[in-house]
Amino acid sequence: MTQTHAILFEQFAKLTQPFSGITVSELEQKIDQYSVCPDDGSALSEVLTLVGQNVLKHSVAVHHPACIAHLHCPPMIPALAAEVIINASNQSMDSWDQSPAATIIEKKLVAWLCDLIGYNQSVADGIFTSGGTQSNFMGLLLARERYCKEKWGWDVQKQGLPPEANKLRILCSSKAHFTVKQSAALLGLGEEAVVLIETDKDMQLSLSDLDKKISEITKQGLFPFALVATAGSTDFGAIDPILGCATRAIKHDMWFHVDAAYGGAVMLSEHYKHLLDHIQLADSITVDFHKLFYQPISCGAFLIKNQDHFQLIKSNTAYLNPEENELEGIPDLVTKSIQTTRRFDALKLWVSLQAIGRTAFAELIEYTLSLAQKTAQLISNEPLLELVNKNPTLNAIVFRYIGSSVPTSSVELNHLQTLIRKNLWESGKVVLAQTKVDSSTYLKFTMLNPNMTMKDVHMILDQIKKMGNDIESQKRKDDYHV
Repeated sequence: MTQTHAILFEQFAKLTQPFSGITVSELEQKIDQYSVCPDDGSALSEVLTLVGQNVLKHSVAVHHPACIAHLHCPPMIPALAAEVIINASNQSMDSWDQSPAATIIEKKLVAWLCDLIGYNQSVADGIFTSGGTQSNFMGLLLARERYCKEKWGWDVQKQGLPPEANKLRILCSSKAHFTVKQSAALLGLGEEAVVLIETDKDMQLSLSDLDKKISEITKQGLFPFALVATAGSTDFGAIDPILGCATRAIKHDMWFHVDAAYGGAVMLSEHYKHLLDHIQLADSITVDFHKLFYQPISCGAFLIKNQDHFQLIKSNTAYLNPEENELEGIPDLVTKSIQTTRRFDALKLWVSLQAIGRTAFAELIEYTLSLAQKTAQLISNEPLLELVNKNPTLNAIVFRYIGSSVPTSSVELNHLQTLIRKNLWESGKVVLAQTKVDSSTYLKFTMLNPNMTMKDVHMILDQIKKMGNDIESQKRKDDYHV
């Protein structure tokens, strides 16, 4: 790392706010000062200085305690060191002759993950992915291929969609990640193939409504082929009843996929791993490492209980992964992936585990979950705020500012949350998320940062209350003048 690099990163790390507050037009004007492709280049030190002034300065500081909007973690230092090696060595994870040591590292990590969740290592398998979107897609892709082959003897990979494709249905919670619908669309089934199941008071999938929807579907002559359970919903961190879902999936011959992109990390914690009890019953699982595993984007994995199902998407190419390689025992990972060229992202996690160890990893996760529970208690005792999830499962908190005098309409109350978030963003002081619960607008904390303290929480809540009060006061003045 050059001295210029070091200075830039030091300046970024010392930012006093999570965002500069710059507007879209202002930032575009700054970047537009420089040609994307000048005729003549400049010294790297000069270019990096420009990056510091125009890119890092106006980036979101994910390490800042007041940056709590999304599932966007501060990456740990060992993983950043690994990124340098990944980029410099430039291994391509599609074939053995492009990534020999990297292939072994990824295989070892996949085996460890399978063992961690309770899969039988001798038959389970997996592959690293870019994250939850790709992993969820792969789960539903294999589910579709498997069902069509076993139900109708139809090879979708070769023959395309079967005549009955418009009758295929995927079931998931109404709080499931949007990529379930996105995957259905990409698979040629359409978003309407996804049947949403109601959630209970804890935002978990309702088993009674699941039973009802399965009955309705089958009576209509439709084919429920996949059930997706969420282990850590984006808004609430809710975990669906895994055992109940698994039981119904087995009974109705549905592929059971668990999206544990958010919550999968609790497997490392002896204190919290019970939240994922029975996850080993899933046919496939999504795990993300660029969330609670604190890895740089992008880094995820897709795991399956039976490695034979990878045969459903397998393809051999003479120049890359000829069939002879398999006969010789040469592992070409492209046979298990929907990507060809793929980064050696497994090294980030491997280096982090070696440097940090399971105990310290678990402590990071447990701290943030404990912090979220204390924050929920603090908000619930605050008369100016209204909490939705009073007992958070993971570390997501959904609440809103109601003020000392609740606005006369839900429209005004919704608008108030939007203004609070917008004004705090533009001030650069706090980066908050906003979401909807039914038709109401709420604010959201996603508390992934292990460097955050209750002092930071108090500061952020004070900023929210002050901003809310200022907006209300201005409205009263405006109403008075009118």
